Amino acid sequence: MNLSNSSQFFFNNFKIYNNKVAVIWHNKSYTYAEILEKIEYWQLKLNIISEGSVVGLESDFSPETIAILFTLIRKNAIIVPLDISQSEKNSQKIEIAQIDFLIKINYFEDVEILNYKKDKSKILLYDSLIKSRTPGLVLFTSGSSGQPKAAFHNLSKLLLKFQTRRASLLTINFLLFDHWGGLNTLFHILSNGGTVVFLENRNPDYVCELIDKWKVELLPTSPTFLNMMLLSRAYERHNLKSLKIITYGSEPMPESVLQKLNLTFPNIKLQQTYGLIELGVLSSKSKENESLWVKIGGNGYETRVVDGLLEIKSDSAMIGYLNAESPYTEDGWFKTGDAVEVDGDFFKILGRKSELINVGGEKVYPQEVENVIILIDNVLDVQVYGEKHPFTGNIVCANILINLETDKDLVKRLIKNICKEKLEPFKNPIKINFVYKPFYSNRFKKERFKI
Repeated sequence: MNLSNSSQFFFNNFKIYNNKVAVIWHNKSYTYAEILEKIEYWQLKLNIISEGSVVGLESDFSPETIAILFTLIRKNAIIVPLDISQSEKNSQKIEIAQIDFLIKINYFEDVEILNYKKDKSKILLYDSLIKSRTPGLVLFTSGSSGQPKAAFHNLSKLLLKFQTRRASLLTINFLLFDHWGGLNTLFHILSNGGTVVFLENRNPDYVCELIDKWKVELLPTSPTFLNMMLLSRAYERHNLKSLKIITYGSEPMPESVLQKLNLTFPNIKLQQTYGLIELGVLSSKSKENESLWVKIGGNGYETRVVDGLLEIKSDSAMIGYLNAESPYTEDGWFKTGDAVEVDGDFFKILGRKSELINVGGEKVYPQEVENVIILIDNVLDVQVYGEKHPFTGNIVCANILINLETDKDLVKRLIKNICKEKLEPFKNPIKINFVYKPFYSNRFKKERFKI
């Protein structure tokens, strides 16, 4: 496969697939020919943007956004996708990436181009890519614990894998525009002549309505959304018989939610997938529909476990962070920070090392405690976290989502009893808080994603 032709491959595809529907947006279909026509328009319109320019693209998925994205790829620009819904927070990312231009596309597809060129310090990491006349990509981690880290990629290397033909199902692009999970889904569908449905929001009823209307076959999403869909019973109000596969990621999947999904959708394949903003998406295969054990790796990836933490080596790994130290070992392995258990070729992701709660020197992973508490019928959702304590260093705490009419004292007794029965004493929650509004938004965007 030719690295220099990894982006041209897509433009050839647009001509081949021509009148096939590429995109459905706002209940309107757009063919590959129409997307290509938009690309040709923006190729002329964006003549102020030269090769090697650093361009912020603040938007969500739409036909115009896709055309401008591919135009920037063709121009060998360094592209910085930004989420339009987080517009007020994007200034920090714009400063870190030192963009030359910002293209803003609103929900009505109005386009605004802002020139940011000014005297500023040079990012040396950009130099080699600019000299190689290759498109680049900057992706940001969530920054939930401070400043977001900017992962800088050779975009041609990420696009190279899409030259391998694969089956393409009619797909909803649920994952976000500014993370590789959403972009990976887009590139996969368009490289194989498929159709992708863009969302206006991520409400369970709306998503299920689109699945029903357009006969969607593949839903790539997050465990949080799937739990929301189960709790709301939105799937009962719409016909989801067209769905063949649900892939889940962006956070650990609670075992109880996976079991409920398997019972609710016995004819749908449930697939855990795994990737990182720094590495791209790995091939994956779940051991079984109801299993959290997953085989990951595939062509171009190697895996190993050191001190219980997963490390990965990849041909498509990022060049480096723009604003942080290298996360690579001396021999070139990326330290994911994911704690795992190993069973032959399969891994079970326990959680991030950064999420670990240290209780008197003992390790507690939130997901392990959450998986026990969520088994209680009255508990709709649970969020386990650590809190500083003068004697043990930390204690385990839990936010419990319940209905207003639920007896709090009864639930608290049930939680203490089941945790005492199934967990070691240091893993038992010391502080239990009851909430009546979902805390999904706190868990939706993570540094890790699994398409």
